[in-house]
Amino acid sequence: MPELDSPIENFFKLQKPQIAALKKLGLFTARDVLLYFPYRYLDFSRVKQIIDLKPGENVSLKVKINSISGRFAMYGRMALAEAVVSDDTGSIKVVWFNQPYLAKSLAAGEEIFLAGSADYYKSSLQLTNPIYEKLSDFPIHTARLVPLYHLKQSIYPKTFRNLVAQVLPLSGQIADNLPSDILKHQALMDIDATIKQSHFPDSPDGMAEARKRLAFEEIFYNQLAARRHKIKLSEKKAYAVKFEENVVKNFVASLPFKLTADQRKSAWNVLQDMQKPLPMNRLLEGDVGSGKTLVALIAALQAISDGYQAVLLAPTEILASQHYQTAHGLFCKSPVNFNARCALITNNYCLLNNKPEKKDKLSALIKEGMPGLYIGTHALLQKNIKFKKLALVVIDEQHRFGVEQRAQLINTRGKVPHLLSLSATPIPRTLQLAVYGELDISQIKSKPAGRKNIVTKLVNATNREKAYEFITKQVTAGRQVFVITPLIEESDKLGVKSAKSEQVNLKKVFPTFQIGLMHGRLKGPEKEAAMKDFLNNKTQILVSTSVIEVGVDVPNASTIIIEGADRFGLAQLHQFRGRVGRAEHQSYCFLFSDNQNPDTVNRLTEFTKTNDGFELAELDLKQRGFGEMYGQTQSGWNFKYFDPSYTSLIQPARQEALAILTDDLNLDSYPSLKEKIKDKVVHFE
Repeated sequence: MPELDSPIENFFKLQKPQIAALKKLGLFTARDVLLYFPYRYLDFSRVKQIIDLKPGENVSLKVKINSISGRFAMYGRMALAEAVVSDDTGSIKVVWFNQPYLAKSLAAGEEIFLAGSADYYKSSLQLTNPIYEKLSDFPIHTARLVPLYHLKQSIYPKTFRNLVAQVLPLSGQIADNLPSDILKHQALMDIDATIKQSHFPDSPDGMAEARKRLAFEEIFYNQLAARRHKIKLSEKKAYAVKFEENVVKNFVASLPFKLTADQRKSAWNVLQDMQKPLPMNRLLEGDVGSGKTLVALIAALQAISDGYQAVLLAPTEILASQHYQTAHGLFCKSPVNFNARCALITNNYCLLNNKPEKKDKLSALIKEGMPGLYIGTHALLQKNIKFKKLALVVIDEQHRFGVEQRAQLINTRGKVPHLLSLSATPIPRTLQLAVYGELDISQIKSKPAGRKNIVTKLVNATNREKAYEFITKQVTAGRQVFVITPLIEESDKLGVKSAKSEQVNLKKVFPTFQIGLMHGRLKGPEKEAAMKDFLNNKTQILVSTSVIEVGVDVPNASTIIIEGADRFGLAQLHQFRGRVGRAEHQSYCFLFSDNQNPDTVNRLTEFTKTNDGFELAELDLKQRGFGEMYGQTQSGWNFKYFDPSYTSLIQPARQEALAILTDDLNLDSYPSLKEKIKDKVVHFE
């Protein structure tokens, strides 16, 4: 028999398109197939007799074929196979549409399993398109919990289950990455039993125990990487930034508003951390519009005042420019002289204290150690930009930067800069425990004084005209409007609105208003021009895709319409909503959706009931699970099995990780564990 790492085609006869489809899923060998687990199961474990059948109930039947034949129906347009099957209690008709070949592959007198649900047809119960399987001691497709896998179109579910069954005897050859002591302490299945019970569970309990083992393994690796990194980070040195009370007090006093209590507390946490010679690793997490950037600027000013350099990384040129204008205004235009240089470095701009500067010259000044706040996009990560005295790195919307990109700034020679990550996506406590357990977190829950809650409504199609009338009144009163669409261009398959078509449509609806367009395919200068026109009220309505999600601050915008709202998660909808309500004006968010699925309607209705991002994050987590934590650009964690129902595993997983690291920080005695976590970082170092 072929070995565990032999190509799949050595085990099972497959056509070339099927092999190609499996390879696209990352399945090349028997090992790959065995470790590719189902995402859910069909419950056909109840084997009933024909007399006990109830309409609509999923069951399996053990029957004998009385007769079977093929014929055409619907005036010869549809081929089908038709059979009569029976057991000791009665008989029932079975029809398979578009499967006439079954009349040849199955024969009268054979015993088979059928799985499906019966429904009435012309006053008699009938099975339509049931799964069939010839009788055996180990059924795969019927008479059990039947596994379902994420597959490509070329691979039929039955084909893949047959393939799994073919290689299943090799599962005992797969080495267990979890140490035996942990399996014993936590009463977990070994990997062999886990594989078998995951693919073809003996019972619901067996399936549950297998999923528990897989969930524990994921969170254990996460905690092992997190704690190991925390310990290693504590061994490095950082610049101890001296706290100068007068500088901070004068800066705060110069602001045209008062800091909230949460802002003051968060700023104090950050400044205290920066005084230590150990690298700060803090996440400043707050709702949209809560004032995180100001806390970051206080920290940057303190670093600059002590003769150091600070960096603020933003994911887009628009957001970087906005941060720069804010920082320059507060540092350099203030009546108080803070003696703080402020630079902007993007692909299209290079400014120093609001004056154009050559990149080569600014790079040279950076290399010489010129104190200042350097704000930019990925352009700041270029190899020719080398910081001499980098004491603080602030990363806005940290999940939009890949781990390797962040490492370019943080893994500098000599001392390690303090790290402050900003996130406007509220993190549920469940998620904090699971993923951010070894990270210091500051939260800003309160909003600046004078901010009003945004009125949010789910608008049905019949009220669209009323919404347009409301927009007319808002614009006539001097306010501005965002319109968000899921797509740039029309897609017949998805049937949702696009930015380009909606701009054309709205020009007809509002012929006297100027309507702008923003999407990800526009070049940098085009995006900036569109944004400048909107900021300066040259355009009253801006139609945009999700590119507008992050950080854009237009105080005069009072209304946002979100088309195809069902296509966005609650956290992203909340991000969109945060583009309005950033001034004293009462603001509004209108959700449009043609999706009448009750679960979808309920989800969007729940969204309209609260402006609290933390509540929404908890709800999103319950409804959608963890999923992929940091997006496709990350080398982070993509939880497949660990979800909120397994939070009780976090503490024991952490204890097991600590026990191993206490004796063997480098995991030299655990090469398989070391391999598992080598590319995994829990946060943004």
